[in-house]
Amino acid sequence: MGGYQLKDTYFEIIKASTKLGFTSFGGPAAHIGYFREEYVEKRKWLDDKMYADIVALCQFLPGPASSQVGISIGLLRGGILGGILSWLGFTLPSVIILMLFAAYVTTTGSFDSGWIQGLKIVAVAVVAQALLGMQKSLAPDKIRISIAVVCAILTLLIPTAIGQISIIAVAGLFGYIYYKSEPVEPAPNMVLTFGKRTGIISWILFFGLLILLPVVKPFFQSVYYSIFDTYYRVGSIVFGGGHVVLPMLEREAEVAPDIFLAGYGAAQAVPGPLFTLAGYLGQLTAGIPGAIIAVIAMFLPSFLLVIGTLPFWSFIRSQKGIQAALKGVNAAVVGILLAALYDPVFTSAVTSTFDFIIVLITFMLLVVYKWAPFKVVLISTLLGAGVQLI
Repeated sequence: MGGYQLKDTYFEIIKASTKLGFTSFGGPAAHIGYFREEYVEKRKWLDDKMYADIVALCQFLPGPASSQVGISIGLLRGGILGGILSWLGFTLPSVIILMLFAAYVTTTGSFDSGWIQGLKIVAVAVVAQALLGMQKSLAPDKIRISIAVVCAILTLLIPTAIGQISIIAVAGLFGYIYYKSEPVEPAPNMVLTFGKRTGIISWILFFGLLILLPVVKPFFQSVYYSIFDTYYRVGSIVFGGGHVVLPMLEREAEVAPDIFLAGYGAAQAVPGPLFTLAGYLGQLTAGIPGAIIAVIAMFLPSFLLVIGTLPFWSFIRSQKGIQAALKGVNAAVVGILLAALYDPVFTSAVTSTFDFIIVLITFMLLVVYKWAPFKVVLISTLLGAGVQLI
């Protein structure tokens, strides 16, 4: 590919992804729809079968699925630099907005204002809506609903990062045993500018950082090192996308629950991936450098996992055992989200009858009337401010 043609390709990638970064409201499921419209229907960079396979890959990996889909398409279109540009375009708009919000909250100290309470309350409706959507696709039958409920109970009883990982692992093992006889369709081959050697190096980096960062941490008394370690670990081991990161981030970020949920509510009002909440939390912890480090650390595992897996995906995707285990893992994700809906979302946000009334209104607008999330967030902030004036 010639230099000018390569520059044109990179420009196309940043143009398309930035457009999506400013317009993709509605969470991971909606993002997948926006991506398909832009990359499959409009630009025809890939066909539906390849797109569906990329989505399946990103559901298989821990981390933010929609961001990983964008990174994967960038990698296929323009190599590793294409993947980076695709991520930047999709992610930066919401990162900048959330950093500004964090700076405002820090400067004014207005954690208890009515409109911020409204942002916390709308998180209940948004997570409930996400739970309903995920249940339909990831736990559609009695067995997987049962797995989800058991995992929700265990998550509430064992509220630790290790507990969450163990719950996912056991659910995957159950899925493998129960569903291993079901057939799997073969996966198409992907044309990449990098090969299996690069993939193996990415896997080594992924696990090396995951293991060594906490080991070396005692020797570096730095807030920036601590931020990188925390957010890299969270980005590495959370399955199911942004909503499921909520309980782990709430434990790891060392931010008060009301401040945390205010940021989570604000993240619903902006387009792009929910993982950009890391920018808000990093800004609160250590200013602009903290925000930049938190965002990079949060998404770095996604890059390493996607680059590491794409060269091998055709083989992995065709294995019956992998697909069977995924059914258990996906049901566990629904259960973890169900637990998060109660604690910390509901317990921290709903403290009065008026709060629950706002939850009912916003949930109805989202689920029944299909309002865009950013509109519902605006309504919730206005209602929250109104309640404070009563």
